[in-house]
Amino acid sequence: GQERFRTITTAYYRGAMGILLVYDVTDEASFNSNIRNWIKNIEQHASDNVSKILVGNKADMDESKRAVPTSKGQALADEYGIQFFEASAKTNMNVEQVFFSIARDIKQRLSEADSKTEGGTIKINTEGDASAAAGQNSACCGS
Repeated sequence: GQERFRTITTAYYRGAMGILLVYDVTDEASFNSNIRNWIKNIEQHASDNVSKILVGNKADMDESKRAVPTSKGQALADEYGIQFFEASAKTNMNVEQVFFSIARDIKQRLSEADSKTEGGTIKINTEGDASAAAGQNSACCGS
């Protein structure tokens, strides 16, 4: 999220199929300004159908250290129509679920895209053409 990396990140958006937007639940600034800026960048540079998940990290911290309530994270995710998780990289809480969820979304999107293109494909070789071509190859090779 640092400004000095901003120029190289735009190149990564182009081919991205999934993006995890991670903020620190103990740092309100990481939520308030950074996440909205990242979403704006994603909308400008990534494909329209890229999978996105909002993740509040450090969910294992005491409530007294928490600066961003769960309800605020969920509200932002709802505003943008994306999934929301709270996780802890330290304790591994919900980490697998986050990655499985985005992988599932990407896989579903790819299979939907494949099914849309299958109806429009044209089969060039029929069975008869393939066997005729095979016969020509073997005849030319002397067998």
